[in-house]
Formats: sequence, C-alpha cells, structure tokens
Amino acid sequence: MLKIESLNRPEALRYLACNDIESASSMPIIAECEKELLSVLAPKYVYRYFSINKNDDGIGLEGARLVLKGNDISSHLEGCCGVYLIAATIGPAADRLIRTQQITDMAKAVVTDAFASTAVEQVCAAAEEKIRSEDSDRFFTWRYAPGYGDFSIEIQKSFLDVLDAPRKIGLCTSPSRMLVPVKSVTSVMGVSDSPLPSRARGCITCNMREKCNFRKSGNHCGF
Repeated sequence: MLKIESLNRPEALRYLACNDIESASSMPIIAECEKELLSVLAPKYVYRYFSINKNDDGIGLEGARLVLKGNDISSHLEGCCGVYLIAATIGPAADRLIRTQQITDMAKAVVTDAFASTAVEQVCAAAEEKIRSEDSDRFFTWRYAPGYGDFSIEIQKSFLDVLDAPRKIGLCTSPSRMLVPVKSVTSVMGVSDSPLPSRARGCITCNMREKCNFRKSGNHCGF
C-alpha cells in the first residue's frame, strides 16, 4: 500500500504562485494544512500496458476498445511501440476536507488545494517509478494527460473503464467527464524498445504560457 509521509512544500508553493518560497515555507498555515491533508490521504494508483498501432482514427490499443485521438498525443507517442495508461488519486477525503475549509477558512482551503495537487503528482511519480523499475530495459516518454493540447478529456470515462479504475481505486467520472474524486489524474506514458528523441516540455508547450502570472514573475512549474 502506498503511503505518503510528507508533501513537497516548494512545489505546493509554486502552485500558489509564491515568489519567496523559502520564507513562505515556514509560515504556520503551511505546516497546518500539510498535516491536515496528510491525515486524510488515501493514495492509490492503477496502470496497464498496451501495445499500440496507429490508424486513421488515432492510436489504437491492442485488446482494448479505446483510441487515443489528437495530433498532440500522436506526436508525443512518435516512435513508441506501446503505452502505459495510468490513473492516480488521493481519495475522496481530500475533496471533503477542501470543501469544509472553503466554508470555514478560505485561506486554508487554497493552501490545502495546492498541497492536494502536489500529493496527486507524488502518487503519479510513485506509479511511474514502479513502472520504470518493472520495465527497466525500455525507454519512456514523460506522462501526458487528457486535456493537454488537443488530447480531449472526453476520453476519461473510457480510459478509466479500460483500467477498471472505478473498482480498483474508486476513481470515476462525472457526466461532464471531470474526475471524481477531483484530486485525481489520468495520464499516458509512451514506451519504446530504443532511445526516444527528446521532446519539448514546459512553458513553451503550455497553452497558458501567455497568461500565466507564475511565468511572468520569472518562475516555472519545474519542467
């Protein structure tokens, strides 16, 4: 069972667009929100490997009725022979904690929300580490999530069904294709038997790069 004993404070403060990360990290509210969130976390992930084949509709997965559509995901998987589909969540209690704080203490709700986003990323990183250790002879892309570029979130329900995520980790979608619990992530990681060319990542590839206040302040998300 995955257990998270501490959260990445600098990363959470980046989500909060904090310029002075070192000073802000020592603020009492930061430690308090981290402690409260850690007490309710229920981190889980599930993943599955598929060989792929490209066709006119997109990228098909062998043995599954799921096609990955979009120019961006197709470009991301260029040179790959397979993919890992990954789903991760920190559980419904984190959502409930944030909703309660939104009523009782909005400042804490904002901080806890940032920590929750960081926690989900840590769960994804743990899943990726396990995949890489189990498939150590191959080469990987970075994780690419529905909603990036033209890779539509409309795929979410089918994505979760293929992984049996509702049963295995309690992760479902709403009618609008939003993940439930909210603090959850799905992603695709490409696999190749030979080295892959480096791919652009970071501010230059982000659709929000011209509007991002964090970027305007001279910071970035760490990619």
